[in-house]
Amino acid sequence: MSDEPEALVPLAVSALTRFARARETFSPSLKAREIGLVHTVTTGVAQVSGLPGLGFEELVLFEGGAQGIAFNIDERDNGIVLLGDSSLIATGTEVLRTGRVADVPVGPELLGRVIDPLGNPLDDGPPILNEARLPMERPSPPIMDRAAVSEPLQTGIKVIDAAIPIGRGQRELILGDRQTGKTTIALDTILNQKGKDVICIYCAIGQRASSVAKALAVLRERGSMEYTIAVVTEGNDAPGLRYVAPYAATSIAESFMEGGRDVLIVYDDLTHHARAYRELSLLLRRPPGREAYPGDIFYIHSRLLERATHLSEELGGGSLTALPIIETEAENLSDYIPTNLISITDGQIYLSPRLFELGQLPAVDVGKSVSRVGGKAQWPALHAVSGALKLAYSQFEEMEVFARFGTRLDERTRKILDHGRRTRALLQQPEFSPLSVIEQILVLTALNEGLFDAIPLEKIAESEAMVRAAARALPDELATRLESAEAFGSDEREAVLTAAREALSGNE
Repeated sequence: MSDEPEALVPLAVSALTRFARARETFSPSLKAREIGLVHTVTTGVAQVSGLPGLGFEELVLFEGGAQGIAFNIDERDNGIVLLGDSSLIATGTEVLRTGRVADVPVGPELLGRVIDPLGNPLDDGPPILNEARLPMERPSPPIMDRAAVSEPLQTGIKVIDAAIPIGRGQRELILGDRQTGKTTIALDTILNQKGKDVICIYCAIGQRASSVAKALAVLRERGSMEYTIAVVTEGNDAPGLRYVAPYAATSIAESFMEGGRDVLIVYDDLTHHARAYRELSLLLRRPPGREAYPGDIFYIHSRLLERATHLSEELGGGSLTALPIIETEAENLSDYIPTNLISITDGQIYLSPRLFELGQLPAVDVGKSVSRVGGKAQWPALHAVSGALKLAYSQFEEMEVFARFGTRLDERTRKILDHGRRTRALLQQPEFSPLSVIEQILVLTALNEGLFDAIPLEKIAESEAMVRAAARALPDELATRLESAEAFGSDEREAVLTAAREALSGNE
């Protein structure tokens, strides 16, 4: 018996050695995991229990790889919005906390790609494995970090750039009934950014697959996907994906803006976004309000659009310009969602179905459209030749209504009507054919000086093409001055007028 303690010494040394090795390999980052269970699942929403530490908007993982975001936080049950197909989840499915919010990959590697809001590729390209990621929900820049909107973002559409100008960092709403050309205006604006060092984000929210395919085909055919990222959700996608899509797209845009770049983002459209949020809220049994929308429907759009801004020079001077699109019903601008967004944005471009039916394309109603930035977002030369266009055109439309009653018109009124009809003809523009600033300046100068008044209406399009050709032939030095922040002096005005007059001399 006296020999037994000596025999145990090697065993004790061995145990101490194993303990020391285990201590060396021990990682203090190992933590206990919270795993819950699904007890109810419906289309787009799951009720989960067993996650007492779950936080609001925290990302959770379901058994099988599906993801969700915590929306309703209760003592017993948690309402989870699903970011995928709910058919893959059943009662009893395990749910794991991640301890982080939903994020999206960002960076220049996304240029030219078509992705979903989670960063999964929807095109034929390779998987996106960016290490750089940003949360989908981010606070908007504080007021002291912002600069005034002063530099224009040209759409290439005459009636918008002249009468309803948009500045870099502005939020300009595009609204109108179905099939009035809202997406076309947004696509024209993206096409016009070619060669202007502007990154474009096209966010399709709940659109038909055919509509998205058509829009992407237009961008590819004209070489615009090189500077564009498409974030796409279709109408048959989960409502949770449709809800997070604009936030994910905005985070991608902000990564470029914070790097000092100018970015344009198009939300097509926020009507579907509001309906997706209403669907989720009703499934989560949140109290409905007006038109069954929850009380915070205004907040989900305001916190999204407030992220669009022009950063100060100290922060790089980047900008994020937002063009949200919404759909009206029977020209009702006072509907709930339209009035919400009109109050959030810095102006609106209204497309009239009446003008669309008359063939006035783009069907922009100048009287109901407004830009709260105005001439501050125009180059001086363009502002000088378009300053009175909106007022003069609105007066012409009102005068034209009275002229239809058959009253006798004096010579002055007849000239105003003839000039107005030519203005209306010149404001027409085919889709996907944006004009440069120089072309717009020459056309508007010729219009203001009455050079088109002697030309028959049926020859206006032909005459405009001649003026545009003359604009492209201007000396480079003059063209540079016209596209800069320099004042539009008498020398520039005379040179532009001479070029327009010579172009039209043989077409009267």
